[in-house]
Amino acid sequence: MQEYSFLSHFESWQITICVVLGMIVFYWAGHLIMRRVMLKKIPGENKTTNAVEGSLLGLLALLLGFSFSLSNSRYDKRQSLVIDEANAIGTAILRCDLYPDSVRTPLRLVMRDYLEARIRYDDAGANRDSILESLRATEFAQKRLWKIVSDAGQFQENLVRTNQMVPALNEMFDIASTRLALSLAKVPDLVIFLLFALCFTGSFLIGYSDDKQPEWGIVSSFLIMVGLSIYMILDLDRPRTGIINNNGIHQQITALRSMFNNP
Repeated sequence: MQEYSFLSHFESWQITICVVLGMIVFYWAGHLIMRRVMLKKIPGENKTTNAVEGSLLGLLALLLGFSFSLSNSRYDKRQSLVIDEANAIGTAILRCDLYPDSVRTPLRLVMRDYLEARIRYDDAGANRDSILESLRATEFAQKRLWKIVSDAGQFQENLVRTNQMVPALNEMFDIASTRLALSLAKVPDLVIFLLFALCFTGSFLIGYSDDKQPEWGIVSSFLIMVGLSIYMILDLDRPRTGIINNNGIHQQITALRSMFNNP
C-alpha cells in the first residue's frame, strides 16, 4: 500500500488552522498596503479591485463546492462498499454449507480467518503497520480459500457447489480490492493547493479593498465559514481519522462473527 497524498501526513485540523492563519496574514497585508497607497489611488481603481475581488471569491466558492462534492461522493461510496462487502462475506459463509463436512469444516475455518482480517483492516485506523498486516492476512486467506474451493471443484460431485461458491468468492475478493483502491483515492493535492491559493488571494483582495478600519465581525465570519468548509472537505476525504468516519457502518462486518457461533 502506497501513500499518494502529501497532505495526508498532516491532520485535517492542522491544515485548516494553517490556512486560516494564512488568510489572516494575507488579509492584514492587503489592508496595510491599501493604507499606504490610499493617498495615491487612481480614480476608478477601487471599482477594478472590487470586480476582481468578486470574480475571485466566486471562483473560490465554485472550487469549494466542487471539492466538497468530490470528497462527499467518495465518502458515500466507501460506506456503500462496506455494506456490499458485509453482504458478500455473509453470502460466502452461507455457501460453505453447500459442501460436505470434509470441505465445509476447513473452508469455514479459513473464512473465519478472512473475516477477522477484514475486521482488523477496519479497526486499524490510521496505523499504517496495522493496515499492512491486515492486508497481508487478507491476501493469505484469499489464497487459502481459493485453493480449497478449486481443489474441491476437481471432483464431479462438487461441481455444482463450486459453481455457486466461485462467484461469491470473486465478489468478496473484488470488493476488498475496490475498498483498498478507493481508500487511496483522495481529492488531488493540486486541487487542494489551488483552493488554498484562492483563499489567500481572496483574503488579500478583501483586505486591500477595505480602506477603513477592518470590520472584524464580517472578516471573522468569512474566515470561520471558509475554514469549516475546508475542514469538512479534508475530513470527508479521510474516513479513518477525524470526526466524520465509517466506524458505525463497520459494525456490519463485525456482526458477521455471529455466523460462526453455530458450527
